[in-house]
Amino acid sequence: MNKPLLLSLAAATILTSSLNAESMYERIQLMELQMKQMQEELVTLKSKDTQEVDEEEETSQSADDADEDDEGPDSDDDSEDDTDSDEEDEDDDEETVEERLADLEESVTDLNKATNGSHLKFGVDYRFALDNMQYKMADGSDQGNDAFMTNRLWINMNWKATDHLSFRGQLGYNKAFGARSGSGTNQTPFETFDWITNENAYDDVVRVRSAYFLYKNDTFLGTEIPWTFSVGRRPSTNGHLINLRDDDGAASPMGHTINVEFDGLSSKFSLEDVIGVDGMYVKFCFGRGGTNANPKFFDVNASGNPTVNAPYSTSDRDTTDIDLAGLIFIPYDDGQYGIATQYYYASNLIDADFNNLGQFQGMKTVGGMHSVTANFTMNGIGDEWSDYLDDTFFFVSGAMSVTDPTDNGNGGMLGSTESQRGYSAWAGVQMPSIFTEDGRWGIEYNKGSQYWRSMTYAEDTNIGSKMAVRGEAYEIYFSEPLVEDILTFQVRATYIDYKYTGSNGFFGDTTNSCRN
Repeated sequence: MNKPLLLSLAAATILTSSLNAESMYERIQLMELQMKQMQEELVTLKSKDTQEVDEEEETSQSADDADEDDEGPDSDDDSEDDTDSDEEDEDDDEETVEERLADLEESVTDLNKATNGSHLKFGVDYRFALDNMQYKMADGSDQGNDAFMTNRLWINMNWKATDHLSFRGQLGYNKAFGARSGSGTNQTPFETFDWITNENAYDDVVRVRSAYFLYKNDTFLGTEIPWTFSVGRRPSTNGHLINLRDDDGAASPMGHTINVEFDGLSSKFSLEDVIGVDGMYVKFCFGRGGTNANPKFFDVNASGNPTVNAPYSTSDRDTTDIDLAGLIFIPYDDGQYGIATQYYYASNLIDADFNNLGQFQGMKTVGGMHSVTANFTMNGIGDEWSDYLDDTFFFVSGAMSVTDPTDNGNGGMLGSTESQRGYSAWAGVQMPSIFTEDGRWGIEYNKGSQYWRSMTYAEDTNIGSKMAVRGEAYEIYFSEPLVEDILTFQVRATYIDYKYTGSNGFFGDTTNSCRN
């Protein structure tokens, strides 16, 4: 049996603003709190300064009265010496107060400029990557790219509208250096597919990667349950655990089974105080990955004939809406040890459709899929055994997918007309660098069975998603800071050994079969 082997060696330089997507809002909140404290101290110091002036005037008046009553021969000399000393101390104190007042006023002004009220705040995350990709195909041939260079830019946006309502967004730009070839007779119909539109190195267009409103409150319907509600283009890429190697904050989905851009809504309910278990919460999610709707004016069928329809009405010649519903349940997380679970069902999944002559006809609906994930994390190994182990992160994750093919003569799912179960296991460890204080090193391994299927098309691996592998994948990376936490250098090597074909295809038999 021939096995296609993949090897990727990536060297990436990451330039991340200190106000990144997750930390910017928190840091701005801290700055605003500091500003408020400074303003209160400013008022206190001014009040103290005024009080000291009044007390000095009273003391001076009392001293004058005492001098008039005192007729001793040495009283004048002693009084003059004491007065000179007191005046010097008062001048020093007054100067110190004035300096502190000036420093505080300058700090408040700077904070005001930085926070800018409740207006939209921006942050930047830029990455340059150089990939050396070498493929060993199943037929024995070799393919590859010795130097594939890309620019990736994220522009983060945050706006706190009220204490309960905020907006968060991110613009994305991701392209290869220069103008990418292949735009002649070659067709690339899925390069801008919505699930990966910002993860694929395509053109120089800045697109919306996420844009959503977030509402949060400490009570829900009169109960002491903190909760949130969010709707928009949700941040559903770089989820839990897969974010570690990229040094990014984790989005809510678990990266083992879902890593795609999605439009939808979610609602999270914290149960920690109600149930009395550390970190317990449940989160409900719904998303739409494809909308069935006619164009506003007209469309053209495969024969070149135009058809006029009601604008955006449902089309019986197109695939059905692709919907996803699921939940995330965290039964326990005390900061060191954590258990997390996730379930979702995706309906009306698709594959490429070709006619008997081998001509591409568009896409077809092939069925749905269940997905279950559970993982265990350890943020710090042992109980203060060593500083190195205290700063080491270990995880192990398991997942199962179950296909639900439709009986419509479209060839089933993953090469089978029957429901099939697939399994995947994943483990990894991230350790402190032995060279620098803030550097991180990591090792990961994952394995997938014949009918394993994930939705991880947007994973940050140009050779294809390692989490989707039907076979084995090995990865090692080294991330080292060059300029504090702003500029980081990373070297990463990924090796994938496929046992079955179609790991990075869609869900039908055409692009995602499970043949050896």
